[in-house]
Amino acid sequence: MSVTDVTPTPSRTRSELVFSPAGTLSVFDFQTPIPYPFGTERTGWLMTNMDSGIQQARATIASVIVAPFPDPVGRDAVIQFPGGVNTQLHWHTTPPPYQPLQTVPENRVYLAAGCGQRLSALLPEVHQRRGRESDVPKANASEIGLLSQTFRRIRLTSPFGRTVISVTNGHLPYPYGHETTGYKVANLATTLSKAKAAGATVLSGPHLSGGRHSATVKFPGGYVAEIHDNNSG
Repeated sequence: MSVTDVTPTPSRTRSELVFSPAGTLSVFDFQTPIPYPFGTERTGWLMTNMDSGIQQARATIASVIVAPFPDPVGRDAVIQFPGGVNTQLHWHTTPPPYQPLQTVPENRVYLAAGCGQRLSALLPEVHQRRGRESDVPKANASEIGLLSQTFRRIRLTSPFGRTVISVTNGHLPYPYGHETTGYKVANLATTLSKAKAAGATVLSGPHLSGGRHSATVKFPGGYVAEIHDNNSG
């Protein structure tokens, strides 16, 4: 694991890619203070054309909060979607030979009700460019730990992955809102057993809600993720 600079201003970090059939993680161990806004990204998307990606982001619903800059293997940028959702874009000088994932992970985003109203006006654009699976205005809030309540749940899909947007009043019990990613696995019970054996802690679930068996897990280092099985919609 080498120490390098992966930000546009001086910093030093150790980095490692972690591969699995359900998703890929970029792990950074900063040896210096982390320059803003790095460390707040929800996800990262590998682009085939950085300039085109930036142009599309500016033309639709995202703001470019970190302009493209060179890194040791290519170029990076950070964009922000409504509600303060940051996403890092990256492009490699030499295209990497990554194997296709067996299942597609999802970004899990929580927005305030006001942001949800703004998103409503943008959904036709989102649907056209990314694809909309479902928009349920009164989904069962037991999915996010709230009994006898409802919330708005939007599920999107795109070539970059899936996104679940939960529009709430912010009255969320722990650990909901802390999970940044949802992973689809073949068997939830088997995966949870392996996760606990590796030092992970099950924070919530497993339970059946929203058309999926799911659980929320905290991994060593503090990473929180939702995991669901093939019964998901």
